[in-house]
Amino acid sequence: MSMQRRRFLADLFGYLAMAVVVAIIAVPLFWILVASFKDRSEIYVQPAVWWPGIWRPENYAEATGSVPFWTFLRNSIIVTGILGAIKFCLGVLSAYGLVFLRFPFKNVVFLAIIAALMVPNQITVITNYSLIASLGLRNTFLGIILPLAGVAFGTFLMRNHFLSLPPEIIEAARMDGAGHFRLLTRVVLPMSVPTMVAFAIITLVNEWNEYLWPFLMADDYRVATLPIGLTQLQNSDGLTNWGPVMAATLLTMLPMLIVFLLLQRQMIKGLTSGAVKG
Repeated sequence: MSMQRRRFLADLFGYLAMAVVVAIIAVPLFWILVASFKDRSEIYVQPAVWWPGIWRPENYAEATGSVPFWTFLRNSIIVTGILGAIKFCLGVLSAYGLVFLRFPFKNVVFLAIIAALMVPNQITVITNYSLIASLGLRNTFLGIILPLAGVAFGTFLMRNHFLSLPPEIIEAARMDGAGHFRLLTRVVLPMSVPTMVAFAIITLVNEWNEYLWPFLMADDYRVATLPIGLTQLQNSDGLTNWGPVMAATLLTMLPMLIVFLLLQRQMIKGLTSGAVKG
């Protein structure tokens, strides 16, 4: 087989694989968008109706009116914003310490962080629940935020990136008398913007979509987040009206989708810069 033919087949296979991936992602999103405008009678039918016969934009008014949607949105913004800020600061500072500071058992600390990545959050739910409940922090933002503030992934990502920075620049800054604060703020962080953006987006999306722990902590709608609100909307009556549920789902996805679209170039650049060095 000629080299040109092999290259053609490789390109063809790549495009086909890309088309399959796009279809897997796009079809559910299209279904959510279309279903958010459907009447209930067009959802509970076989075969499925892919295009509404009657468009119902009223589903969005019902989604935001039948449950305290805007309260849930405010709570999600509060929880996601605080957790994002905490995780970002802890991730950057801990990664800086692991790369640029000298202290005993540094490798042991890093191995402990890697081990924490291997432990699913579900395993620690019972212990965390008992602790938070004993402290009287159920139905509070603090009770939701504290157990979610771990930052093992961010430390791992930022550490690997810091290790990929040119050592000549770091040494030149130290020879100019830069201390740790100046080295971090004037040298390390300006060279790490794409990776920090990737870290921030991943953190925000994960916290925005977090369901299990807020569900256990929030019996009161005044601190419940949007994923919990969607559950209440789904269970509001005996036969779920999926039109408003899909409308609320789309509204819930929209903020993070906008953030990702605005910052996708920086995120992709950050995830592919120095992620394998270390």
